[in-house]
Amino acid sequence: MSDSSNANGGNRKRRGLMLAITLVFVLAGAAWYLLWLLVWSQREVTDDAYVNGNQVIVSAQVPGTVVAILADDTQRVEAGQVLVRLDPTDTELALAKASSALAHAVRQVRQLTESAGQADTAVAARELDFKRAQADLARRTPLLAANAVSPEEVAHARDAVRLAGSALQAAQRQAAAAHALVDGSDVAGNPAVLQARAAFREAWVHARRNEILAPISGYVAQRNVQVGNRVQPGQPLLTLIALDDLWIDANFKESQLANIRIGQDAHIESDIYGGKVAYRGKVVGLGAGTGSAFALLPPQNASGNWIKVVQRVPVRIALDTAQLARHPLRIGLSTTVKVDTHERNGAMLASTASEAVVARTDVYTRDLAKADAAADAIIAANLPATH
Repeated sequence: MSDSSNANGGNRKRRGLMLAITLVFVLAGAAWYLLWLLVWSQREVTDDAYVNGNQVIVSAQVPGTVVAILADDTQRVEAGQVLVRLDPTDTELALAKASSALAHAVRQVRQLTESAGQADTAVAARELDFKRAQADLARRTPLLAANAVSPEEVAHARDAVRLAGSALQAAQRQAAAAHALVDGSDVAGNPAVLQARAAFREAWVHARRNEILAPISGYVAQRNVQVGNRVQPGQPLLTLIALDDLWIDANFKESQLANIRIGQDAHIESDIYGGKVAYRGKVVGLGAGTGSAFALLPPQNASGNWIKVVQRVPVRIALDTAQLARHPLRIGLSTTVKVDTHERNGAMLASTASEAVVARTDVYTRDLAKADAAADAIIAANLPATH
């Protein structure tokens, strides 16, 4: 009896143990299913994600030789700060030439205005001559019938009227030609002065653009300009990066895109800080094509043997600027992105055009205002004192 009792007790223990193990597996499976259903299936994760931002390439606007470099890699600069200076000799000479041309144009228009006045005076004199000739003919014509004057004298009077009329017409045409160059505007508004003024403004702006300014505030990178280099307009000199305006380009597999919508929240961790810093992000847009479609040599899948490769589409995720200020990032850093896809009512693509300004700078608008002031000063200096 004792052996059978021991055997029954052992069986009960084994059944209890097996039941407990089975229950553990069932609970673990249920927990895993609930975790997948409530968490994992409601998010998309990728570690193919990198920090990106605007890389503003600074270039020269006028040709010249570099004489000074005032910013180097890793340094911060402010918008409007001088980064590179060019030799000003050529542009200053061109500015002096344009200044003289503007002054000459003003004085030349003044001379044309006076010439038009002289032409008007000549017209008035020719009108008096014409009226005098007509009066002489009118006095002599009645006397011809009474034989008080000879026919030749009357004929000469008629010729004088015709000559005076022709001289009047010539004077009127000369006056019209003189007025064609000056009528309809004052000296400052004359086309010749405006043309010289435009040339002066261009020379003035070119002279000021010997100082190459920073269009935005940011950090200097990829400086490849050296003192003594001869640079041309459009030639890249250095790059500015605004580290306070960054975003994440997360490259999700095409199989992960079905539930991603604009406006969904994202959780970002960067390798530079690890799990110590979690950035809050928001999906702001999905790329219009895969990375391979925009490659320099896009794949030709219609030729040769074909192997399917899962494609990826970049998803742009905006970052919290306050967090960026506390925990700075750099362009190109690796990140891990988790997008919360609980809310799926948003759009996959933007449905309306955005009118927001993506980027703006006003460091170049000051040039023209100062050029106008300098041109006005030259024009005023060459006008009559009583003008």
